[in-house]
Order: sequence, then structure tokens, then C-alpha cells
Amino acid sequence: MFRIWAKEWKNNHLLRDIVIENGEDDTRTHKVFAAVDRVCEEFDLGHPIWLDNNINEFKRHAKVRFYGDSFVEKTEFDYLELEVIEEDDIY
Repeated sequence: MFRIWAKEWKNNHLLRDIVIENGEDDTRTHKVFAAVDRVCEEFDLGHPIWLDNNINEFKRHAKVRFYGDSFVEKTEFDYLELEVIEEDDIY
């Protein structure tokens, strides 16, 4: 199972969160983008722009923060955080 925890933060307070699960046999990248699609749909957001620093942060820590300038539309939160909380076992 692959799970990502998405959280919206404003003034150091958690506004809302969701855990997206994906048990499909797919690549990690496809699972991440599918999770982002679901989060944006559930939170009624436009898709964030993945800049090089976002990609590098996600590769290093399995966590990324998207601030307001990562979205085309104005956001009501300080940042959206995505964190991988469970990875598929690789044997």
C-alpha cells in the first residue's frame, strides 16, 4: 500500500487533512501524481506547480510543501504539505 497524507496549514494550525491510499501496481511517480489529483479534487484546489526545489525536497524527505505562489489561484492557506507515510514493500 502507498499512502500520502495531505495537510493544509494556516498560521501554524492544521485546517484540514486527508490520507490518500493507492494499492495499484504502478510506479511511485504515477502514485504521487494520482494522489495530488485526488487531494486537489477533495480540497477543491488547482494543481500546484512542481518547481525544482519541490522535486528535490520530495526526493530527499518524501515530503513537500507548496506555498501560495505554487498555485495559479489565490489560496486561503499558508501552505499545502504532502508527506508519504507508507511505501510499497520492494522485494
